[in-house]
Amino acid sequence: MNSENPNALYRILVIDDNPEIHEDFRKILCDERYSSTELEATEAVLFGESKVLGSQSEFEGDSAHQGEEGLARVYHAIQEGRPYAMAFVDVRMPPGWDGIEVTPKLWIADPDLQIVICTAYSDYSWEEVFAKIGASDRMFMLKKPFERAEVLQLAHSLTEKRRLQQRQRSKVSRLEQTVQAKTAALEKVSEKLQNEIVELKRNSGNTEEFKRP
Repeated sequence: MNSENPNALYRILVIDDNPEIHEDFRKILCDERYSSTELEATEAVLFGESKVLGSQSEFEGDSAHQGEEGLARVYHAIQEGRPYAMAFVDVRMPPGWDGIEVTPKLWIADPDLQIVICTAYSDYSWEEVFAKIGASDRMFMLKKPFERAEVLQLAHSLTEKRRLQQRQRSKVSRLEQTVQAKTAALEKVSEKLQNEIVELKRNSGNTEEFKRP
């Protein structure tokens, strides 16, 4: 995944067994019925400015109702060249994989995926989640019931994080290509010089033989 489709930078997957939760996320992230004034006011509170990259209308939401379905969607998105930037993953999704089980599998599919574990206060604590999954700068926790501002803050910051990662990876890739091209050019120049030196020595030897009595 050295290069990503720019149109995929704000794709968000919600993995939750509750249809109402999907509707809540859709309203928060993708519903343009919310006025731009309300969105900008929220952004100003969160980021200290009136406009940030990745407005509400730029988020593209997708849904999965079980951990297995979510993993399949992540693999499919990668195959399409449009990986998700982040996923909101519920902790409890009976009868299949819960969020704790599916998260490591999601990272195997897409190591750069930013994951927000959504958990009720009666579920797992931070310590229990980290004990089961391990500490990671790709994982965050959102307690239910969540506030709209919390979801927007995570969506903006984590999709932007993914965008910056992609841009940095692209820069590194271009730098590596430049270095490889210059190295190849230098090797050709070196080879040419070596051939010229061999030819000069050969011509010098022939001249010496000609001068002998």
